[in-house]
Amino acid sequence: MNTTTQLNAISVFIFIGVVQGLILSSFFIFKSSSKIKANRFQGLLILVLSLCILEQLLNQTGYITRILIITNSSEALNLTVGPLLYLFVKKSLDSSYSNKEWTHFILPFLYLCYLMFDLLQPNEVKYNSYIYSFHPDWPKLDVQTKFSNDPLGLKNYLNTVTGIQLIFYATLSARLLMKKVKLIGESILHTRDELLISLRNMVFHISVVILLFIIIKLSFQGDLGDYYLDSYVSFFIILTTFRVMNDSEYFNGTATFLDLSISKYQKSSLTEAGKLKILDNITLELESKQYFSDNLACLSDLAKKIGESPHHVSQVINEKLRLSFFELLASYRVEEAKKILSRDTKNKITVEEISEMVGYNSKTAFNNAFKKLTGKTPSEFRKSVIN
Repeated sequence: MNTTTQLNAISVFIFIGVVQGLILSSFFIFKSSSKIKANRFQGLLILVLSLCILEQLLNQTGYITRILIITNSSEALNLTVGPLLYLFVKKSLDSSYSNKEWTHFILPFLYLCYLMFDLLQPNEVKYNSYIYSFHPDWPKLDVQTKFSNDPLGLKNYLNTVTGIQLIFYATLSARLLMKKVKLIGESILHTRDELLISLRNMVFHISVVILLFIIIKLSFQGDLGDYYLDSYVSFFIILTTFRVMNDSEYFNGTATFLDLSISKYQKSSLTEAGKLKILDNITLELESKQYFSDNLACLSDLAKKIGESPHHVSQVINEKLRLSFFELLASYRVEEAKKILSRDTKNKITVEEISEMVGYNSKTAFNNAFKKLTGKTPSEFRKSVIN
């Protein structure tokens, strides 16, 4: 059994990424604000990626021969990357709980059960599996086994299934983002919403990872090209660590680790007291003066009314309320519409008239926003009040 090991600068870089990834994941899972449920999924995603990279690193450097028992143990984890990405994006946009979330992990669970045929093999079989993927020119050990480590031949399709699954969940994530930006009247490429920008960048980089994955699997035998993927992800983990060190509030918000952009608010001159003052003025305009009912309401006009810059107003809405300006408007408009619908028990006011009263220029936009926030259309809500 050849136990040769080798280290180089890339290996050390990836190892640093793995260590920092394990630490980061624990902070995302356990230290994030309890209100930011999405970060739990991001923490699990970073944990899974770190463990997968760790096994690949051990294989690439040869240290796996010292702990052959864990050979191929991360295969099932690869199948959780897509679902965790999707659930992170979904929870970032809508934190409501769904009892169907666990169904996304049926495939990884089933493969984990199947993987037991491999994990229960003697070390000699695992050594042969290691050299097949990383040192195909080395001689294999002659070993007899009681049962096959792949009785159904599923391992031959694992990379294909992983690639298809990643594409599927990346597409679902992109679709969620497209629906969100459409709802607030922006485009995915030109949105001003900090969260949407970060999520958009994450989906982009996941798409790059998928492309790299496909190219590597088509160009290299076994797992020889995985260094490129590992280095790419490690770079973002290390970058995120530096961001955390420079931002004490990092875990109190939703920010993606697969993002090169720097928050436009990072160097803001606003103090905490200044933010609270602006928030009070925003609330005064919306609640006491009902600015939301103006169908020409916009961020720059609201900023002018309270004597602040649009940049600072946007920052306060994003940071303190975790909403975009348009989402904030929608929440006030829908609440006012609910009050009108509850009072108008004789149906004297049409839905279209109510939409205009609360500031909408389009009945369709009003219906979409109302259903998004209440789960019912205005007509359905009216019937529920009457009944």
